[in-house]
Amino acid sequence: MNKLSSIFATCVATLFVSIVFCGSGPVSATENPPAEGFDQEGSDQKAIAIADQVMETLGGRAAWDDTRFLTWNFFGRRRHVWDKQTGDIRVEGVRRDDEKPYVILMNIHSMQGRVWVDGQEVSDPDELAELLDLGEAAWINDAYWVFMPYKLKDSGVTLHYVGTDPMVDGRRAQVLQLTFEDVGRTPENKYLIYVAEDSGLVEQWDFFAEAGDTEPEFQIPWHDWQQFGDIMLSDNRGKNGHTDIAVLQSLPAAVLNSPEPVDWATLIP
Repeated sequence: MNKLSSIFATCVATLFVSIVFCGSGPVSATENPPAEGFDQEGSDQKAIAIADQVMETLGGRAAWDDTRFLTWNFFGRRRHVWDKQTGDIRVEGVRRDDEKPYVILMNIHSMQGRVWVDGQEVSDPDELAELLDLGEAAWINDAYWVFMPYKLKDSGVTLHYVGTDPMVDGRRAQVLQLTFEDVGRTPENKYLIYVAEDSGLVEQWDFFAEAGDTEPEFQIPWHDWQQFGDIMLSDNRGKNGHTDIAVLQSLPAAVLNSPEPVDWATLIP
């Protein structure tokens, strides 16, 4: 692993799934239209109905679409700020190889942005392009670990209803199989998504590196669901967890266009 890629080493290197959140226009609180490219014909109607129920339990599609500014700290490794309306993000952390801090300010749609390492702006075009690419990859990975339940009807996704099964904690859940086609960085991945019968929330996922695999590489809980703004988010992933999760009504412009340190205590409720 080289110096640049070590910035963004993640706990699951293969977990890079396309994570573009967009809607086709205003929706009512009970509507949950699929993203363009969702495999409507190939998906089970029961699986689709469960996905819609999950969205409603989380707060509803309209509440998700209206949520704009989000921030979280991914397992204590990277802090993210995301303007869901514009696609502007801020990613900051510390490199593992030399313990130098970095700040990435970029747009995930245009892939344009700026990067600072140890307080110095990166000016070399090749190095900047590589860092921006790695910044997007880190954001894709880290965001999926927080917002996956909102993406059950995303572009390229096929949903199948598997049946009911116990989760690791013993509670019963309805299980959805989620696969991908021609989307994201690893479309060969597969997930089993456990929707707990008692809460109606996603409370476990099983990850398969290949869709044909019969045994998961890991089973991880999604626990401690809490209200943030008008939506719900979970921070507990078993041995790991997210911190500093917040939904913000407004955001100082400098957070997304200046590398200067952010006073997080004044931003996060």
